[in-house]
Amino acid sequence: MSLGQQGRALKSSPAQRPGVVGVLDIGVSKVACFIARAEHTPQRSIRVDGVGHQSSHGVHASGIVDLDAAEGAVRQAIEQAERMAGTAITSVTLNYCGPSLRSNRVRGVIAINGREITERDVRRVLKTALGAWNDESRSIIHAVPQRYGVDSNSDVRDPRGMFATRLGVELCVVSAERAPLRNLALVVDRCRLDLRSIVATPYAAGMAALVDDEMHLGATVIDMGAGATSFAVFSDGALMHVGMVPLGGQSITNDIARGLNTPLAAAERIKTMYGNVFEGPDDDVDMIDCPGMCDDPGLRTDQAPRALLTRVIRPRLEEIFEMVRDQLEQSGVYRDAGERVVLVGGASQIDGVSELVGRILNKQVRLGRPMRLSGLGDAVNGAGFAAIAGTLHHVIAGPREAIFGPPRLPGTGRNASRQGAHHPVAQLWNWLRENF
Repeated sequence: MSLGQQGRALKSSPAQRPGVVGVLDIGVSKVACFIARAEHTPQRSIRVDGVGHQSSHGVHASGIVDLDAAEGAVRQAIEQAERMAGTAITSVTLNYCGPSLRSNRVRGVIAINGREITERDVRRVLKTALGAWNDESRSIIHAVPQRYGVDSNSDVRDPRGMFATRLGVELCVVSAERAPLRNLALVVDRCRLDLRSIVATPYAAGMAALVDDEMHLGATVIDMGAGATSFAVFSDGALMHVGMVPLGGQSITNDIARGLNTPLAAAERIKTMYGNVFEGPDDDVDMIDCPGMCDDPGLRTDQAPRALLTRVIRPRLEEIFEMVRDQLEQSGVYRDAGERVVLVGGASQIDGVSELVGRILNKQVRLGRPMRLSGLGDAVNGAGFAAIAGTLHHVIAGPREAIFGPPRLPGTGRNASRQGAHHPVAQLWNWLRENF
């Protein structure tokens, strides 16, 4: 056990209160932790008691690249949230958005023989559908029922209590390669926490930023993170598809640093303060201060026209959203995606992004933010925190899925004990529970 782990294990902090949940977002630019609880109201609202966020270290778009650095940033964010909430947490739910994230549709059918459909039948048909999944190199993160089929009626939301001869189901299965998930789980384990579950970032963002009508009529959520741009399609109140593009806000920052010959930190500041997709009438004469790469005055670029910044930013954004459009068309869900796009993520706040997305995708676009949460301060109530806020919704009041708990990730320390459910004895017990 490292000194940092000993410090967390031995520190004196209040025990985790019942009903309190912790969620964690380990991103390329920031690490954020929310601690919240469900309020006992008719609306079952969620109150955030603690928030912690730190600059990210040891994380690249492809995953963890430095375990010690990532652990340090995660530990600081968690402890900041615990101090604010006045309670410790023992487990977290984790966001994930990596280059291997993808979704597939699987189907299953069972015979009912004319009797009433029971809860046991629903479990059986879900298990049958999941049995069609045979990719051992990937772990399933979500298995969301999109619709059930009761005989000739193929658009049933809840078949329980209905009479039928045959019961079918169509699942949206979201999966990812195991290696990056195991590394994220290892970071959580080194912080002396259990991994409760993993939630796909665009799925979570949709749960936070979409209103009910958008979920039912069809909408696409695009989360522009620092390392990647991910998206999720919702229709008829269910998740239909997820995908990602391995380009995000950090790609734009890198382009600015190269184009203006300025350090990355200065490029990030320039992007935030002056970034725009469309040129203004005075952009050729408006100048932007650009710190040099070093102290040598001969190599320093002091100023650049604002128009040059726009000409650097726009091509990269066009590339990102054209890739999103192409994936939507190739996946066959472009029609299900509806006429609405909701943008979240830090990079979505660049001026003019909404208009550009509307032109490329030919849809109505709005900027989203976390909704249906109380206790969030202004600093964490923007588009950049939609995904982690949506993870709270998923944990506390999310839709029922065909699987639960963390994905199978053998050999991840404390979380390895969770794999006991796959032991033959445990499997026998589960079979007896389901069938008797």
